[in-house]
Amino acid sequence: MPKTCLAVKNAEHVSCSSSGRSQHRSDKEALILKYAPLIKYIAGRVASRLPMHIDIHDMINSGVLGLIDAIDKFDSGKGVKFETYAEYRIKGAMLDSLRAMDWVPRSVRKVASMLEITCSNLEKKLGRPATDEEVAKSMDVGVERFYKIINRISNISIISLEQDAHNSGSRHSLLDRIVDEGHAKPSDRLDNEELNGMISSNIERLPEKERTVISLYYFNELTMKEIGRRLKLTESRVSQLHTKAVVRLRGKLRKQNYC
Repeated sequence: MPKTCLAVKNAEHVSCSSSGRSQHRSDKEALILKYAPLIKYIAGRVASRLPMHIDIHDMINSGVLGLIDAIDKFDSGKGVKFETYAEYRIKGAMLDSLRAMDWVPRSVRKVASMLEITCSNLEKKLGRPATDEEVAKSMDVGVERFYKIINRISNISIISLEQDAHNSGSRHSLLDRIVDEGHAKPSDRLDNEELNGMISSNIERLPEKERTVISLYYFNELTMKEIGRRLKLTESRVSQLHTKAVVRLRGKLRKQNYC
């Protein structure tokens, strides 16, 4: 049975017909229509954290390609629901398109990298996460300027945790490494388990508010506005907490040669 038909059968409970490619195409189109609202939802979440010049329709188009890729590659034998797998592929395709655009100025990336290194070095020196005042002092800027830096780099934090992992020459993102674990070699699966454990351990060591924001945003799938309402914080404050958490995590993973 062709892989596409198998994906359609498991995701939609429709059987493959022997009528040929036209039926397969029709089934795929039906799946795309069914999951169109999911694509728009994910695109809206991604676009809400990006500059105005990024067109949400570009995100949606990339998401459709991600869904088609999910339909073609879905394997029910891995014990993962199609919708869960599709969501990963849709979001991954959108993030890939953003990377290809190279929409973040080099100067902003340079500042983000400097902040990651500063936070990482201070935590190693202090034995705990550094406060905003300590990071600002180490960067030789005032606290107000520090917050402006945080706001400036907040746009790139949406993809920071899913940037390419360069250890062992890998060209796959952390997202792909985790989702495709069922197709990995035993040695790769051990690497993924180690990586997941490392990320979990580093998240646990984040300051409480940053840890809560990361948990609600990535695991509970809440928006910044929803998190703000739950924590009684402004959306901009939640965004700052998210950015600082991502900076800390990226700095730690970089130190541990996972980024």
